[in-house]
Amino acid sequence: MMTYIELWKAKQAWIDLSKEERGNYLTALAPAIQQLLESGVQIVSWGNNEASTFSKAEYDYFAVWTFPEIGSVKNFESMVEGAGWYNYFHQVNAMGNAISPQEVMAAMINL
Repeated sequence: MMTYIELWKAKQAWIDLSKEERGNYLTALAPAIQQLLESGVQIVSWGNNEASTFSKAEYDYFAVWTFPEIGSVKNFESMVEGAGWYNYFHQVNAMGNAISPQEVMAAMINL
């Protein structure tokens, strides 16, 4: 199982769209998200990045997903790029196999 984390914030191109144009763009994404869910992808959480967060990342929104395997992640990344998402948002991503805290700490020790 792969965990995928997205952090994003609006570019000026998004801000320049009307509310109607923004709504139309986001509505058009709904079928693709539904298709992901039907293929075994899970949404763990979406949210606003709270201003009061200690050492806050400079992004306004986040999404955490789980994917059954790397192929579904690559399909997702292609879908996001193909939808023109990066024209409207600055985004960073993190991805990795879901492992235990002990495995992560062992990897940190063995750098």
